[in-house]
Amino acid sequence: MAESQRVVIVGGHGKIALLAAPKLTAAGFSVESLIRDPDQAQDITEAGATPRVLDIESADTAALTEAFTGAHAVVFAAGAGGGNPARTKAVDHEAAVRSMDAAAEAGVSRYVMVSYARSETDINTVDPNSSFYPYALAKHQADNHLRRTSLDYTILGPGALTLEPASGKITVLDPATAGETMSSEETSTDTSRENVAEVITETLRSGAAVRATVNFLDGKTPIPEALASVSS
Repeated sequence: MAESQRVVIVGGHGKIALLAAPKLTAAGFSVESLIRDPDQAQDITEAGATPRVLDIESADTAALTEAFTGAHAVVFAAGAGGGNPARTKAVDHEAAVRSMDAAAEAGVSRYVMVSYARSETDINTVDPNSSFYPYALAKHQADNHLRRTSLDYTILGPGALTLEPASGKITVLDPATAGETMSSEETSTDTSRENVAEVITETLRSGAAVRATVNFLDGKTPIPEALASVSS
């Protein structure tokens, strides 16, 4: 496999990352997954990826640059998991920003961020005293920093994540009405994690949705067709 086709997944032991690794491999990429715990290495190997131990919470930009050098793309699928505001800020915002800077320094222009569908609107609607607010703030800040970079980014905004198998079909939300749609009691906001993994793979395989935000739910449109309709 050519070095130019290597994809580095940040947060390689997360549920979405473990689903994405074999799909990316099947699509012709080689996958290297960054993990913080060496005990996670076997799971990474079983998913068809190469594990690399690097704690992104403490890794500086230089260490990340070294990890990214020669890659085709970086996928940021890491998250602190909530519950600790300081760690949420450290991982979901600060480490994310360092990974963007590192990708640029390493000469890796393609960058996929796994965010969530309401990252642009929750910052204005969630109570700042809510335990969810630090996550909303961190993702909002990271996403907007990414938009200000020169990277060929794609920001993926799924809805409420589920463990359902991939349908291979999604509905892309209109950015102008995504918050309203997500708040409607008549709309299911579910998004299969495996569908997210399929979207990551198709985004990198086809080169779709460059410098675009794709907010989406499980739906009825085949993923390649849905992504082809997204403009930057």
